[in-house]
Amino acid sequence: MNLVDYSHSLVSIIPPVVALVLAILSRRVLLSLGAGILLGALYLNDFSFNHSASYLGGTIKGLFISDGGVNTWNMSIVLFLIILGMMTALLTLSGGTRAFAEWAQTKIKSKRGAKLLAAFLGVFIFVDDYFNSLAVGSISRPVTDRFYISRSKLAYILDSTAAPMCVLMPASSWGAYIITLIGGILVTHGVTEYTPLSAFLTLAPMNFYAIFALAMVFVVSWFQWDIGPMKKHEMAAMHGRGFDEGGDVDEQAKDLTEELEITESEKGKVGDLVWPIIILIAATFFFMIFTGYQALAADGKPFAILGAFENTDVGTSLCLGGLFGLVAAIIPVFRQRIAMVEVARTLWIGAKSMFGAILILLFAWAIGSVIGDMNTGRYLSTLVQGNISPMLLPMILFILSGAMAFSTGTSWGTFGIMLPIAGDLAGATDIALMLPMLAGVLAGSVFGDHCSPISDTTILSSTGARCHHIDHVATQLPYAMSVAFVSMIGYLVLGMTDSLPVAFIAAITTFIMVCVFFAWLSRRTYQPIVKS
Repeated sequence: MNLVDYSHSLVSIIPPVVALVLAILSRRVLLSLGAGILLGALYLNDFSFNHSASYLGGTIKGLFISDGGVNTWNMSIVLFLIILGMMTALLTLSGGTRAFAEWAQTKIKSKRGAKLLAAFLGVFIFVDDYFNSLAVGSISRPVTDRFYISRSKLAYILDSTAAPMCVLMPASSWGAYIITLIGGILVTHGVTEYTPLSAFLTLAPMNFYAIFALAMVFVVSWFQWDIGPMKKHEMAAMHGRGFDEGGDVDEQAKDLTEELEITESEKGKVGDLVWPIIILIAATFFFMIFTGYQALAADGKPFAILGAFENTDVGTSLCLGGLFGLVAAIIPVFRQRIAMVEVARTLWIGAKSMFGAILILLFAWAIGSVIGDMNTGRYLSTLVQGNISPMLLPMILFILSGAMAFSTGTSWGTFGIMLPIAGDLAGATDIALMLPMLAGVLAGSVFGDHCSPISDTTILSSTGARCHHIDHVATQLPYAMSVAFVSMIGYLVLGMTDSLPVAFIAAITTFIMVCVFFAWLSRRTYQPIVKS
């Protein structure tokens, strides 16, 4: 099928922009994504309805079938979501969720402690962003609910710790992917003073957005600053109800037992929640290393931890780890001799609870395919070319990568397009600025992905917190934009001075100024009510 080429046309950004604007205005995610998909299909096929219908059929088929077989990546993520939904429901049925929440209330005495618990868990579980958002959400949600913390605040904490931690850690799915890309760039431009790993480790302190996004989570959690739309959700949660723009109870923000109609056991223990989660994490980590080892062995390469992560099969690892966690969650149910009919009903309820998130994810993948065919990323990348001062390039690449990730909903796709472009720009202007430019791309990609309503990471963060998706997007935006401003100052100074310490000092100073402004704004709006 011959598609119209929009790689050098402003038209390429129309479908994602329409989808984004509609999603924000209407709060109907599927309708908005569907409109963007349909519009993109029409543009790509020169508004031929027959060809557009055929293209849409092929795009939908590609979500499930790829290269003549099952699309293993997509289907493994869908399966993992279903498994995690079942596991979460079983943890509720066994009483483990209730027992953990009651235990946490004896140890965690405040809203601040509940938020910090979620933040610390987000930092420690860094092997994969999908896994982080869903697993930390399952653990933290019963505790934050008991302290009347809004699901939107929990979603912000999940989203602001998942990708930022993964992009900083070499032993993560993100780290392995980035190291592979950097290795190719270094070889292309004849840079021998760094290995791919040492270049990644040198880049990490320059990733201002990831570092200050994490810092902002802890500062906001400690001082309990609720800015912009977030304060409405927090005030609504303090009164024991969810919140949406109409003032009604958000059906996704109800307590899990009410939402899923699961009767919690009175015999549950803290270990009934903790051990399945630990087993889930350990098994996932093990299978990430094991599948990476298998790939290395197939290529005749020696085993190394980093090499294993670089070649791991993330989707398979998540599914296998999830199955181990599911089995661990079933054991307490059998121990309590709960009727098999009730167990089967709970498994179905848990799986069904994920269907809405899966549908949104499928639509997001579909529009991602359409945006790829529209060459939106290539068009945006052309905007950085021209007579631009090299000292401005780290900041410009940060902004452009952010815009691209926001429009396309993918940080990994933005990495793949923009990292080689940044390498070429550095090679053509100032090779000494290569690492700052690469860092600008990494940081901007995480920023755009963090804010985008069509990003799968954003979708899974709202799923992990069980809050309305557009509520999550709107409430975290002021925090994300403020960190982006801090990062822009950092990259501007880094490009001008080529000194990381000076740039870091400038970024820290700006961050402190933003925090002072947040403190003033929070006091000006309302004083938080602590409900015990």
